[in-house]
Amino acid sequence: MAMLTYRDPLQTAPFRMMDALLRGGNGGPASGFTPPLDVRETDDEYLVLIDLPGVSSEEVSIEVSDRVLSVSGSREPVGAGEEQFSERPHGSFMRTLTLPQDVDEEKIAADYNDGVLELHVPKPVEQQPKKITISTSSPTAIEQSHK
Repeated sequence: MAMLTYRDPLQTAPFRMMDALLRGGNGGPASGFTPPLDVRETDDEYLVLIDLPGVSSEEVSIEVSDRVLSVSGSREPVGAGEEQFSERPHGSFMRTLTLPQDVDEEKIAADYNDGVLELHVPKPVEQQPKKITISTSSPTAIEQSHK
């Protein structure tokens, strides 16, 4: 007969338990979860990446109101078989991010592939870096002072 061994999570991963508490999860079966996200910045946009494995795009809602971008949804637990051990979070989730001033909310785009939600938030024109070219045709101030 095969025996399933359960290890006390406080002994095997004490920091993981603290991380779960800080993220707002209590480990109970009815609790929600906080999906991890990354925010990347390019010259033209902010890219928000949210890991949502096991969540269909129909279960995700994206809203913008008063410069606050909200992503919410839910993931249902697997209903097959009797639960022996569970680490995969389920329930509802919500992540909110405050957008910079003057972002055109109509131009925010979303893609969802392989369980990763990508939000493309274009930067306002004023925030995009201006490229300054370097001129080499005229003498520099240092060269002029040595004459």
